[in-house]
Amino acid sequence: MSAARVLYDSPNGDRWSLVRDAASGRVSVLHEPNPASGGRVVHLGVGEFLTRDGQGPEHEELLRLVGTLVEAPAD
Repeated sequence: MSAARVLYDSPNGDRWSLVRDAASGRVSVLHEPNPASGGRVVHLGVGEFLTRDGQGPEHEELLRLVGTLVEAPAD
């Protein structure tokens, strides 16, 4: 069983999710293309995802999530 968090749903129906495999503990980004495109579901390593295809809103959301890990607690 895997845990997933949607990073971004694009207006054209593509979806990117951050996924953690329960068995291995590995984290990856899952890209599910919209059905009309005929594309295939792809798992990418986080590093590969961040260096691939520019800096779209799906990239910005992953970086925002990572940034929350180092935010200072509110006083």
